[in-house]
This record gives sequence, structure tokens and C-alpha cells, in this order.
Amino acid sequence: MKKGIHPENYRPVVFKDMSNDDMFITRSTINAKDTIEIDGVTYPLVKVEISNTSHPFYTGKAKLVDTAGRVDKFMSRYGNRKKK
Repeated sequence: MKKGIHPENYRPVVFKDMSNDDMFITRSTINAKDTIEIDGVTYPLVKVEISNTSHPFYTGKAKLVDTAGRVDKFMSRYGNRKKK
């Protein structure tokens, strides 16, 4: 690696998913305002809105959209018009 181009402040940081309170520790250089204590060790805390434990793509709990109802509604409004 080239010297002087990589950040020097890699440290363990806790990322907390606020939608389901899941937390994981990883190394990062992100600046954090909050801290949290886990197993007697204080870590910087970064709060995220969504992670792989709560995102529908990863959990398989995606909402199905009723497209047939929308198509029927569109056809009832605009589909039966004749061209002039």
C-alpha cells in the first residue's frame, strides 16, 4: 500500500439498526457523536435506519403490490375510450 493516503484512525465502531435494535461491531473511520458500552468496553455508536437485518430484500418479507387492482382501475378510467 502507498503510505500517507489511507486513514490512520481505524477503530472498532458499533452500528445500531434503529428499526430492530440489532447491533454489530466493525472497524471504521466514521465520526460518531454517541458511545455505547458492550461487555465493559466503550465503543463509538453510529445509528442507522436500516441494515441487512431489517431490509425487506435480505429478510424476504417484501410487501406485494396489488398491480392487478391498479391495472383494472386504470382500464376502467381510460381503457374504454375511443380514438377520435
